[in-house]
Amino acid sequence: MRFLRLLWRYPAITTTVLVFVGVLILHAVDAAVAGRWIATGYVAAFVVWTLVGMVRDVLRGHVGLDILAVVAMVATLAVGEYIASLIIVLMLSGGEALEDFAGRRAKRDLSALLDRSPRIAHVLLHAQTSDSDEVRDLPVDQVAVGDVILVRPSEIVPVDGVLLTETGTFDESSLTGESMPVTRESGGEVLSGAINGSRAVRIRAVRTSSDSQYQQIVALVHAAEDSHAPVVRLADRFAIPFTAVSLVLAGTAWALSGDATRFAEVLVLATPCPLLIAAPVAFLGGLSRAAKAGVIMKGGAVIEQIARVRSAAFDKTGTLTQGRPELVAVRPAEGFDEDEILQLAASAEQYSTHVLAEGIRRAAHARGLALRSASEAREEATNGVVAEIDGRSVVVGKPAYVAALAPDTVRATLELSQAAAYVAVDGRFAGVLVLADHPRPEAAAVISWLRTHEVDRVVMLTGDVGPTAESVAHQVGISEIHAELLPPEKVALAADLQPRPVMMVGDGVNDAPVLAAADIGVAMGAKGATAAGDAADVVILVDSLAKLVDAVSIGRHTLRVALTAIWIGIGLSVGLMIVAMTGLIPAVAGALVQELVDLATILYALRALNGPSTVLPSAPARPGAKTEASASQRAE
Repeated sequence: MRFLRLLWRYPAITTTVLVFVGVLILHAVDAAVAGRWIATGYVAAFVVWTLVGMVRDVLRGHVGLDILAVVAMVATLAVGEYIASLIIVLMLSGGEALEDFAGRRAKRDLSALLDRSPRIAHVLLHAQTSDSDEVRDLPVDQVAVGDVILVRPSEIVPVDGVLLTETGTFDESSLTGESMPVTRESGGEVLSGAINGSRAVRIRAVRTSSDSQYQQIVALVHAAEDSHAPVVRLADRFAIPFTAVSLVLAGTAWALSGDATRFAEVLVLATPCPLLIAAPVAFLGGLSRAAKAGVIMKGGAVIEQIARVRSAAFDKTGTLTQGRPELVAVRPAEGFDEDEILQLAASAEQYSTHVLAEGIRRAAHARGLALRSASEAREEATNGVVAEIDGRSVVVGKPAYVAALAPDTVRATLELSQAAAYVAVDGRFAGVLVLADHPRPEAAAVISWLRTHEVDRVVMLTGDVGPTAESVAHQVGISEIHAELLPPEKVALAADLQPRPVMMVGDGVNDAPVLAAADIGVAMGAKGATAAGDAADVVILVDSLAKLVDAVSIGRHTLRVALTAIWIGIGLSVGLMIVAMTGLIPAVAGALVQELVDLATILYALRALNGPSTVLPSAPARPGAKTEASASQRAE
């Protein structure tokens, strides 16, 4: 049955093999003339079919290498080498099977992600009683936010949720590339796609299936699988020169020998499978290796770009810093107390997606302050949030914005790595909430690695005010800082950066425009789906900037493998063509030898699945830990 499926999957190979066997049988029973006519008719039909495909490619702006195969088939038929012409057809159609096999091998980790996509959730209908809950199996896309879900041992978590059980152990290797299981405590977030450990646990859904982490990864994988542009471009760079050299060598052999057969003998060794198959296999291998490491690249074009990156720009909050600011002080203005302004600010921040808002809400919950609903609320992009709460107008945001609404606003003096959210109530300055967001421990080592690996320019593009940005940049080793930027200004600066290509690394929703505008946009996507992840070319699934080094390293290794595979194919083909010019390689033997060349290049291309591990240098110590910084802006 499996054999029949293979025959059905590759009809061109099946038909060619049947024709080839039939021609050999006719040749053996002294019916060579009939065999020749059958072979000639079949090869002619294959040539016409190939030419039709070539015309379609040309109309799409793609000039490929099929012309060599067509000339070789026509030449072998013209000189009576119809067995060789059939072998060429078999080689070209067999290339489809080789590419399919090698491609499936190369993207095995991408396929594994898709195959493990959760489909069923065990929803508890009476979640309040632990012993008598009724369990109903529902399609995962029917799970609603707030549903309590039972995850049995070794099952896949179907949606993002919060752990209700006291503790749980999960295998997140398919999400993050981390091989060791992780333990979550009650209240901790559990991402869809993680595999539960040896005990059943309960989680409360915090996102629907379509918004959950695993489905976002699946969407990214589909986008990566559907992208073939770089493979075409990479092969096309070699197509015309290789075609010209092959035709010159074949024509020279014919001219020197006076034998048209020599033209065919040379061209059968110039078939283009190394360019058409080896490069795609290498890129698929790179995409697969990156996915296994917790980095999703949206297609091979990204691999080629990130391999050549020469400038890197970084956002600050959530990228160079940990993106989880904690409230360290509440400084109320006269006439207000700490709990009052924290409660009002946290109530307003319910309607904000900014990273500071989350820290303020957590602090209010920790103090047992109940959040109040707003009758009206709106977020002013890059500035702050405005809400009507219990008849009072509450504004939380950056200092300049709050000062425009409350002229008595007083700027706060902050220490290193601190940021501030300013609060105004009914047009009066109410106080300052001070939060601390420290640089990622690996950030300095990542910047150092980039500088020592051909990235000539590293800059920070941030919405924070200068002193705050400078303090973080100084700690991680960035000397070029552009602060107090609005999103359009970030886009303009990224577009003007030299040398190219430029890689932009960001995290928040406000980073989406600059990520889309950069040559390579990299999003820190470990904390869930954001507009930044949608706009980016690369999404890092692990909450670690060190994976950026993995992405660049994998891109460079993959490109080297692809180019080397192409040059191996070209070198072997040209060498064999030169030998064939002397008449030492008959057409039939040449066609068979070329199959070995194809196999060698494809096997080499599979090296993209593996590569040297990357070791980050020790982060250099950064002086100036006690320098003062001004207040942070509202948004990056």
